Amino acid sequence: MHALNLQAKTLSLAERLADLAVDALIDEADLSPKPALVDRRGNGAHTDLHLGLMHASALALWPAFKEMAEAAIEIGEVGLPLREAIGLIGREGEQAMLATTNGVNTHRGAIWALGLLVAAVALEPQSTAAGSVALRAARLALLDDRYAPRPLSHGAQVAQRYGARGAREEAQLGFPAVTQRALPQLKYSRAAGHGEQNARLDALLAIMTNLADTCVLYRAGEEGLHTMQLGAQAVLDSGGSASLAGRRRLHELDQQLIALNASPGGAADLLAACLFLDRIESGDDINQGAF
Repeated sequence: MHALNLQAKTLSLAERLADLAVDALIDEADLSPKPALVDRRGNGAHTDLHLGLMHASALALWPAFKEMAEAAIEIGEVGLPLREAIGLIGREGEQAMLATTNGVNTHRGAIWALGLLVAAVALEPQSTAAGSVALRAARLALLDDRYAPRPLSHGAQVAQRYGARGAREEAQLGFPAVTQRALPQLKYSRAAGHGEQNARLDALLAIMTNLADTCVLYRAGEEGLHTMQLGAQAVLDSGGSASLAGRRRLHELDQQLIALNASPGGAADLLAACLFLDRIESGDDINQGAF
């Protein structure tokens, strides 16, 4: 093939946003060592998940993220038509995910969080500050989708039982676990020279210190949640993932959560949202015509 035909394709805004959403999911899956979560070491507390499945699931969601962005561009404003459009696309994306994973729920929570954020960026691509994007996403999340199925998810059931804030409420509040905890910690650890992977692990731990993770509550109850929150804080207090003491604490937390069968999937979804917003806030990727 002639070299002139190998020029990078110019991607649409919707395609670039879908790429960034999928990249965030894959980056979250690959990050290691995450406590009790699927990563490059193994399956964590899961028996039905592995890293290859997480990758396949993320890639299967690309069309849904692209369509959500396109819907936001076409409709052009926060309102019920956009909320119901992305709800329908999200449910179709979930079916594509389940078809890819043979029925295993790999990314249901991430579809909700990243779908809202993708649509929020597409509405105002020049307004990329994390707080502004999260606020637009919150305005969408506060709208009631008349066509959404009414049976409660496991996460919603657990949120009701324990009085915890579920994924829906987290989004409706503007993703405070991301904007107030994960992103500041990510930037702090980077500035301290801890390295990108350690900074991302610290961001995950910052989420875990305070989040009422409904995945953990469903699998391990309040004991699992307290173990997660206190253990994550202990890692950060010991110097974070880049320190020897912090690594020891992280290993202890991993073993404790696996023993409790407690996997912080909600925190993992929010880390993916954090990584997405971090890339969006830099502005480099969505303002270019091609990668």
